[in-house]
Amino acid sequence: MTAGIFSASPATDRAMTKSLLWRGMVVGIMAAIIATLFARVSAEPQIDLAIGYESVHAAHHRDAAAHEEEELVSRATQKGAGLLTAMTLYGAAVGGIFSLLFAYGYGRFGQAGPRSFALLLAALAFLLIVIVPGIKYPQTPPAVGSHDTVGLRTAAYFAMIALSVGGAVIASKLRAALVLSHRGIDATLLAVGAYMALVFLGQFLLPVVDEVPADYPATLLWNFRVAAILTQIILWAVIGIAFGLWAERVMRQQ
Repeated sequence: MTAGIFSASPATDRAMTKSLLWRGMVVGIMAAIIATLFARVSAEPQIDLAIGYESVHAAHHRDAAAHEEEELVSRATQKGAGLLTAMTLYGAAVGGIFSLLFAYGYGRFGQAGPRSFALLLAALAFLLIVIVPGIKYPQTPPAVGSHDTVGLRTAAYFAMIALSVGGAVIASKLRAALVLSHRGIDATLLAVGAYMALVFLGQFLLPVVDEVPADYPATLLWNFRVAAILTQIILWAVIGIAFGLWAERVMRQQ
């Protein structure tokens, strides 16, 4: 696979990739558990306040009866076992994908060591998957927004993630082509410019979603968004640090 760590034989390459894969999934689960504990004490109280606001707000509308129906899943389950299960599955998937990207990219881009490359990859993933899509569609409490537009909002958000990641892939290939005829710094700047242009175009074309009520508490919204961002920072930081340490140890043993 890569000249940096995979060079012995195809069988050895597959064994190393498999070894990194299951370690990445374990690290992802561990990171998800830590992030869940943080979210439990930071983001969940904000969601409870948002739900309380929605209940009070709905009481003044004709559809108040719809909000008084019994919940299919209790709030205690949602912020307990439900949150932990969802984050664990998410962490395992993200950790596995992260390990495969590490195996593919290590040795191809510069001479960074395993720990440095893992941290760089985690920071890049956080930028592409969290920050860039969040500029167009910032996080809002689950109680905010119309139930009729959940599908549209979800599709638009994932489309923004796909655009961000796809734009990064295109930009990396563009840089690889430009570096043959331009200086490295010039090729990098042109590739970054191309990525930003693609992102701005996508943000312009994707639908605008702004369903936060005008009288919604600004402090509550701010606190929730800060907690959501910090939860993601913790998740990706733990993945980058823990996986880098583990991968370095495995590679030394090999």
